Amino acid sequence: MNSFARLTVIALALGLGACTGHRPVEQPAPPIETAPPPKGPVVTPLPGPKPGGPKANQPAAAPKPMPRTSASFAPPPGGASHWDPKMGVYVLDKQPNTFYRQRTYYRWNNGWSWSVNPEGPWQETDSSGVPGGLGRAFAQ
Repeated sequence: MNSFARLTVIALALGLGACTGHRPVEQPAPPIETAPPPKGPVVTPLPGPKPGGPKANQPAAAPKPMPRTSASFAPPPGGASHWDPKMGVYVLDKQPNTFYRQRTYYRWNNGWSWSVNPEGPWQETDSSGVPGGLGRAFAQ
């Protein structure tokens, strides 16, 4: 019985070993069929209302108003402000050229400065110390 078990294990090992030693034969991919180019002139639709869409005599929808807040950043505490998506900061309404994002205030006064309080003290910095959109908006 013991020799029968050995013989079975050896046969299985040889059989499985033969499977792992060969690479599958790669078949070439079938050619990709392409449609023939269209004959005659190519007609493109004119810009305008799409069929089933609003009628030409109806007024266009009013543009969306700018958001007052950001979905990602909290507004400044206790200050009237609005979110400017181009600059990526809140603009303080009552302080000119003063901005806020992530617990930091930024001020432009012929150069950049920052503070954790809108009243200061202000630390001077360059454009690399302000959010990217804000620095680009005031680039000289």
